[in-house]
Amino acid sequence: MDSQAGEVTRLLGDLRSGNKDVEAQLFTLVYDELRRIAAAYLRRERPDHTLQPTALVHEAYLRLVDQSEQNWENRAHFLGIGAHLMRQILVDHARKRDAEKRGGGERPVTLDEIALPGFKQPEEILALDEALCRLEQLDKRQSQIVELRFFGGLTEEEIGDLLEVSTRTIKREWSVAKAWLYAEITK
Repeated sequence: MDSQAGEVTRLLGDLRSGNKDVEAQLFTLVYDELRRIAAAYLRRERPDHTLQPTALVHEAYLRLVDQSEQNWENRAHFLGIGAHLMRQILVDHARKRDAEKRGGGERPVTLDEIALPGFKQPEEILALDEALCRLEQLDKRQSQIVELRFFGGLTEEEIGDLLEVSTRTIKREWSVAKAWLYAEITK
């Protein structure tokens, strides 16, 4: 474990113990990684997208540290939960945009679709989210792998460490899950 990952794990333990004074230090250590994840989401968006990675990072981070139960095991676990929250934020905004497209509101949406290649319309984003939820019912670990890899940008090694399985297993299940999702979405 590198020293930064160890420091993040230590700070997460302090935060879990109720020491709110470490929040700023933790944010400084994980900011670049969270921003990389947010940028990966938003890089595949339309050129006229209005949301910046910084805004997505800040919203996700606020939700992370505001959780009543903070049982983060380590840096990879924390980043995985952060990626999951970013996915939720983007899907919620896509739902809002889809509702507004159907006349559900008059205000313009500040956050456009999810950051996925080929998924530009809210209904496509929602279809992916629904397919991922169905996958979770069939195979929770494969669903976690997709979320951590695709949405979270974690490496296969980091996911293996987090889920306590081999990298070979992660690679195999990642491949199967991608094929299943593709089949579900293109039905």
